[in-house]
Amino acid sequence: MKNKTIAVWFSCGAASAVAAKLTIEKYGKDNTILIVNNPVDEEHEDNQRFLKDVEQWIGIDIIRAVNTKIQTTSAVDVWNMRKYMSGINGAPCTLLLKKQARYEFELNNKIDYHVLGFTKDEQDRHERFVKFERENVIPVLIDANLSKGNCFNILENAGIELPYIYKLGYPNANCIGCVKSSSPTYWNLVREKHPEVFFQRAEQSRRIKCKLVKHKGVRIYLDELPVNAKGGKIKSYDCGIFCDTK
Repeated sequence: MKNKTIAVWFSCGAASAVAAKLTIEKYGKDNTILIVNNPVDEEHEDNQRFLKDVEQWIGIDIIRAVNTKIQTTSAVDVWNMRKYMSGINGAPCTLLLKKQARYEFELNNKIDYHVLGFTKDEQDRHERFVKFERENVIPVLIDANLSKGNCFNILENAGIELPYIYKLGYPNANCIGCVKSSSPTYWNLVREKHPEVFFQRAEQSRRIKCKLVKHKGVRIYLDELPVNAKGGKIKSYDCGIFCDTK
């Protein structure tokens, strides 16, 4: 492969960081590599420290790509604008702050291939992305047989401290209080670690009439969730440029 432009979509998570490094190592000599991030205000503040550390590691500045048709990079603002938070059609924050930002970036930059942080455990997500979004995807982590745990180890061995959000027990480096999760285990973790975010989501979801959490098979409001409620293992709802509603 030569003289192509490859966009790596960096989400401030461990997997996309390693995907960026591998893409540069494998394709950087003969191709143009763009590392692109869609910023969202509700992510943990340490994500920006991680982004800068990754920039130093990969030796390329990370490009900020936003949706210029809206005057915000805040998921909370998007939910207020749309009067919708999450449901069968996904989450509007992903649509406006991630997907449409990507579409706009693609209009201004000819992209031959895309790279995302899908690991070997996420073959199904990669296949759905290829089927419904873009066929021109290079699955660098899957090809390298790397799991998310492998990515953690690679970063730690490189001397890069993982985003602080992982240390708090969250499964990814997405926004705190991700509305795509309906897990009572997840939302009680948010209530424990970030109570101000939990109560903000509870108030906004009541106002918008969106029942975000599922308890004993029934959708309920966050302020109805018992503090000791637990579900299964917290699912990883990676907020990339494809809103995975499964």
